[in-house]
Amino acid sequence: MLKILVKKQLGEIFRSYTYDAKKNRARSKAATVGFFVFFAVIMVGMLGGLFTVLSLQLCAPLADAGLAWFYFTIMTLLAAFLGIFGSVFNTYSTLYMAKDNDLLLSMPIPVRTVMAARLVSVYLMGLMYSGVVLLPAIIVYWVVAGITAPVVVGCLIQLLLLSVFVLTLSCVLGWVVAKISQKLKNKSFITMLVSLAFIGAYYFFYAKAGDLLRELLANAALYGDTIRSGAYPLYLVGRVAVGDAGAIAIVAAATLGLFALVWYLIARSFLRLATSTGAVAKVVYRERAVGLHSPDRALLSRELRRFTASANYMLNCGMGILGMVVAAVALIWKGRDFLGAVSLVLPVDTETVSVLLCAAVCALISMNDMAAPSVSLEGKSLWLAQSLPVTAWQVLRAKLRMHLLLTAVPGAVLGVCLVAVCDFPAAQMAAVLALAAVFLVFSALLNLFLGLKMPNLHWTSEITPIKQGGAVAIALLGGWAYAAAMAALYFLVGRHMGFAAYMAAFLALTLAAAVLLYIWVRKKGCAIFASL
Repeated sequence: MLKILVKKQLGEIFRSYTYDAKKNRARSKAATVGFFVFFAVIMVGMLGGLFTVLSLQLCAPLADAGLAWFYFTIMTLLAAFLGIFGSVFNTYSTLYMAKDNDLLLSMPIPVRTVMAARLVSVYLMGLMYSGVVLLPAIIVYWVVAGITAPVVVGCLIQLLLLSVFVLTLSCVLGWVVAKISQKLKNKSFITMLVSLAFIGAYYFFYAKAGDLLRELLANAALYGDTIRSGAYPLYLVGRVAVGDAGAIAIVAAATLGLFALVWYLIARSFLRLATSTGAVAKVVYRERAVGLHSPDRALLSRELRRFTASANYMLNCGMGILGMVVAAVALIWKGRDFLGAVSLVLPVDTETVSVLLCAAVCALISMNDMAAPSVSLEGKSLWLAQSLPVTAWQVLRAKLRMHLLLTAVPGAVLGVCLVAVCDFPAAQMAAVLALAAVFLVFSALLNLFLGLKMPNLHWTSEITPIKQGGAVAIALLGGWAYAAAMAALYFLVGRHMGFAAYMAAFLALTLAAAVLLYIWVRKKGCAIFASL
């Protein structure tokens, strides 16, 4: 029974590789093999290759300095971090909040067997994520420093203990996530903030990786002594891989003891947590008057609620909001220094800088593409919008207003910061802001145009129209192409035309395109929406 349950768990994890939910049928063998090959290329080729390169940079200098244990400590910590990060949410959804918990627990299957099957699948996922870091590190060490029996035994034990530790900590953190999720009211904002935090941390460490690596190698002996004296358990972790029998005994006892404790605690709380539906707050009715709103305001509120209720929608279609806010802060903080550095490296005039700044603002604006998937997101509930006592134009106008509102507010903040930081002539800044404002309207209309021309109402997951829809991709790439063309054409022909004539020409073309799109949406667009 345990084998069958584990097979079921792994089948659920990789279900998208074997089953096409959009077509409601199993994938062909060739497609399934292709998906697994692609997954192997990503995990082994790209991710494993990345940590292989890192291992090659660290191994030889640390091994030559007699700090092989320090090398294994670093790589083991990285492996533990990736393993826990890769499996903690799988633990939450597989162990505690699985959708089939009630079904399995109603069968004549011991609870411990169900729990063990869940843990095995979590263990295998953690082993995969941590192994893609530690295995290349072990192989690189064997190649660089040589193979001895104690090192081989120590490395294998290190990999085994690491996988058990990742499983243990994933279970603990998964339990925390499960408990928190039961108390949250607006999970979409929490998901978005956590995702943005991880993205920010990734780019921060990516930017600092080179400096951190050079600093580590230059002061390896000092850091090694600091860890040995101030963080002795980490020293023991590194000593396991080089075959230190005492370190192996201590680390194994601690890891297995911690796992036994977590197993005992999970066994006591698994049934209660797996069958829990979350705390339900006691609501006290309070009479209050409900104000009437116009149809336009109600439709706009409907679009805004849909946007803020979906973390996928906000993260994939609203990154321009964050980009413009970050750009505004960066301008106030380092804007003058940056412009000064540009003037030293590239002796360009203020007119050229104004065009480049306008192109950058337009690129940020194009990162907001909320209107592109808004029609497709109606999905099977499209009939609700079509049956309301409102016109098709009122529904589409609400989608436009949502896009304009969420883009114009941070855009206005960015525009104020541009005016405050850039000591350019007023006419130049007015031209930049005017073209950016017209492009904002054009971008919103283009997004809605593409959404109406390329609707997908038969999706099974909202991520399909949001992230995989052609309308979103064309809107995003089209906006970037517009910004790139603005900058490139200025260097080709704009300087000969003059700044004022060039900006006026671009403004007229953009405004004309926006007017044509507006007329199309009002006429053909409304007819298309009504007939979907």
